[in-house]
Amino acid sequence: MDWSMGLAITGEFFDISIYKKGIFYSRQNTLNKILYKYGIEFHICIKEGTMSVKRTAEAYLEYLSNHFPCVVVTGARQTGKTTLVKEFSKSLKNVQYVTLDYPALRNLARTDPELFLQQYKTPLIIDEIQYAPELLQYIKIRIDENRHNGMYFLTGSQMFRLMKNVSESLAGRAGLLQLYGFSHSEILGAEDKPFIPSAMLRAKTEETVTTVFDRIVRGSMPQMVVDTTLTPESFFGEYVQTYLERDIRELVEIKNERKFLQFISCVAARTGQELNVSDIAKDVGIDAKTADSWLSLLVTSGVVFLLQPYSGNTVKRIVKRPKLYMMDTGLACYLSLWNNPRSLEVSAMAGNMFETYVITEIIKTYTNSGMDVRSRLSYYRDNNGKEIDLIIEENNVLYPIEIKKSANPGSDALKNFTVLSSLDKKIGKGAVICLSPFLIPIDANTMLVPVSAI
Repeated sequence: MDWSMGLAITGEFFDISIYKKGIFYSRQNTLNKILYKYGIEFHICIKEGTMSVKRTAEAYLEYLSNHFPCVVVTGARQTGKTTLVKEFSKSLKNVQYVTLDYPALRNLARTDPELFLQQYKTPLIIDEIQYAPELLQYIKIRIDENRHNGMYFLTGSQMFRLMKNVSESLAGRAGLLQLYGFSHSEILGAEDKPFIPSAMLRAKTEETVTTVFDRIVRGSMPQMVVDTTLTPESFFGEYVQTYLERDIRELVEIKNERKFLQFISCVAARTGQELNVSDIAKDVGIDAKTADSWLSLLVTSGVVFLLQPYSGNTVKRIVKRPKLYMMDTGLACYLSLWNNPRSLEVSAMAGNMFETYVITEIIKTYTNSGMDVRSRLSYYRDNNGKEIDLIIEENNVLYPIEIKKSANPGSDALKNFTVLSSLDKKIGKGAVICLSPFLIPIDANTMLVPVSAI
């Protein structure tokens, strides 16, 4: 096995981390944070399969549990929702766990929700709550009878149906946490703060195009990260089938499963591009209304993210279509038939996949902290062809970002940043996120930022 090995001595508690093919794996965070602080890399030989990752979102989960009687953790399948809640629940007293995956329990929850809740005391974790929405009204009653924070922890994958029911039954009583796959910072055991170019940044690892595209093809699903011997073909083949059978069929009647799979594949092949629903519908052989409906399923189930165009009042010639991003690059590669990182990195698709990786990593830095990205992230493109890949808006300041699959993009990468000067907003520091190994100033207001600094 290709493991690096080394040793570091500190006067503080230590931890174990391992390094393979450009990726750190951490069992706990303590030592990683200490060594990261002093710029030291720590490597030790250890067997595969012993990894656990501290989720950044656990801090926000704790915050929600201290302020709401019910916490809802939602996200796509296999993103670690149940594991997150179970790990957090170790800090609670007398917590109980029940999953509605079991048909008998699911049937009881549906047919007699009051009796179901009588069987379990709070704090209570109910996994796959979307299978028994009948429970939500009775959870509301129990909260109103004896309200205190941290009573119920609900997890679910079908966000559209789940959130509709939660908003109707638990308005004002539930805090929401949306979970995606591991961020790279979580894998490293490094600090994971919302990305903003004006913050103090530093590279967390030394990245190359090889290490980045290895990670892009594997994606960020916890099982794919932890089990390095599991192939994307095996994992995502099962993932897609489970998604079709358990989630999509329960949400909407799809008469032609082959067409829907073709639709998802067409969407994946367009990751990092401006959305054109009519083109996708034409390629698949369905009408635009059906394509819109199916795309909505992908978005609400956390598989796809739509980055909206910047819409300042003073901008007259901007495009109005969002850009489409698959939230897991491994799934995007599998669906678009890229299974070799070396072939992908020299292909015409490489730039879009690299951009997808960067955008989704930035999204995770915000959602893991409980921040709504929809009001903060956008992109710019006008009728003159000028484009800025990402704009982060924070405290009425716009931070422009370009994304380039290059180690030295040059000053041309920020030529379109000047279009923001016409807006009635303060313009903050810009960034060109790339494969440069160092933070390098391009000018007084813009830096080359290593992709590993996200």
